[in-house]
Amino acid sequence: MPEDYMTEYEPLLTKEGKERKGIKFFCFQFPNKFLLLVMFATCIGGTFQCGYNISVINAPTKYVQDFINQTWRQRYQTEISKDVLTLLWSTIVSIFTIGGFIGVSIGGTLSVKLGRRGTLLANNVFSLVAALLMGLSSSAGSFELLIIGRFLIGINAGIALCVEPMFLGEIAPTSLRGAMGTGSSIFLTGGILSGQVMGLKEVLGREQYWPLLLSTTCIPALLQLQLLPWFPESPRFLLIDKGDEEKCKKALNQLHGVAGSDSVLEDIQREKNNLVGFKAKKPWELFADRSVRWQVITIIVLNAAQQLNGVNAMYFYADYLFRQAGIAEDNIPYATVGTGACECLTALTCGMLVESLGRKVLISGGYLLMSICCILFTVTLALQDVSPIFPYLSVACVFAFVLSFGLGPGGVTNILTTEMFKQTARPAAFMIAGSVNWLSFFFIGLLFPFIVLGLQHYCFLVFFVVCLSVGIYIIVVLPETKNKSFVEIQQEFQSRRSKESKYDEEGALLISTTL
Repeated sequence: MPEDYMTEYEPLLTKEGKERKGIKFFCFQFPNKFLLLVMFATCIGGTFQCGYNISVINAPTKYVQDFINQTWRQRYQTEISKDVLTLLWSTIVSIFTIGGFIGVSIGGTLSVKLGRRGTLLANNVFSLVAALLMGLSSSAGSFELLIIGRFLIGINAGIALCVEPMFLGEIAPTSLRGAMGTGSSIFLTGGILSGQVMGLKEVLGREQYWPLLLSTTCIPALLQLQLLPWFPESPRFLLIDKGDEEKCKKALNQLHGVAGSDSVLEDIQREKNNLVGFKAKKPWELFADRSVRWQVITIIVLNAAQQLNGVNAMYFYADYLFRQAGIAEDNIPYATVGTGACECLTALTCGMLVESLGRKVLISGGYLLMSICCILFTVTLALQDVSPIFPYLSVACVFAFVLSFGLGPGGVTNILTTEMFKQTARPAAFMIAGSVNWLSFFFIGLLFPFIVLGLQHYCFLVFFVVCLSVGIYIIVVLPETKNKSFVEIQQEFQSRRSKESKYDEEGALLISTTL
């Protein structure tokens, strides 16, 4: 590669205090152009795809149900019962979650065998087949194709959410790991917003276009297949997992430039030396390893809380609140797009702040703000009929809650999963984190209607307890990981474990002396 080409893509920040170069926005430091292109090529077929398929299914709900009814009538010469229709529609929506759980269960293993980039590229097969099946379902008169397509796109989403944050965290320099890591949440919220926009009647939200709308999931996959092969594999994977120092150096030169690659190579080499004799771990081996006990507990807490914190409940109530606030029925989809845009903007803001404020401040502050919003939201919902102003205050609480979620928990959780584990444990850690996340997603989707039925608007008191508890846990347990290498973060957790062992020994000694 020509020297002038390498110079253009020198790293923005280096840990040893070298000259900083890159894209600046006021006091914020962003990845260089090459890293930004890698982030785009990685996320467009990963978390963007996942977010898109979460939201795009909502717009054609009525049209798909009509299609199921019509297909049933043609097959069996009878009307479908309401219960069977509800079951089939629920299956189409929820099987995405089952596919996601399966995807995340195999994503870590694939990332070790095929590499991070190789897994992301191979993952697009699921997306393309799913797009074909969903696009042909109407003309083929088969709602079963919709179910299979949603299942396959769920597998795609599960693999992407497991491997993509790992890949971004491994290719980023230490000082930009947070900013690169927020790319996943930025593209996830961007995908949700894009799905909402594509579902508007002015775009593809009309009845005759719903098969085309669902098949547009092939576009991000085709983009990634065109772009990602031009960028290198994770240097950490190449050196630590494959032992290929030559390819590792070449990848580092492409990603960070010749001037900045030496310090990153030293950091990777140092991590490799600490892992001599270790092989990639399985998820059950992490549970048995006391040296990573607090890391495993933390990713379980954070990933469960990401789904159980009430953000999905806020979206559930959004339509009702928009009606109460006097927004016309035809305009509610545009208000919903507004909430998606709000979350997308906060994800961008999180990306700008994560390297200056740190991970711990953003995620703990986000959960504490969300707990306050839960209380205010409960109060305003209880007083809906007291004054015309309360519906508007409730809408304000929805936006404040979404802002708080996007600013911290939505953007930082995946970064922490990357940073808290070494190379050999990271794929297994993402499998555990992803499994907990998808199971929690399925759990809240299954039980939330019953929670609302039983507690009504007081259900947000449950989410208040979740948000407050997680915020306190983060403040007490989680160390700040900003600007620290993977080895340094491990040392912080080990020092905590050493202190605990010391206290345990002192306590045991005191008891034995007393006896």
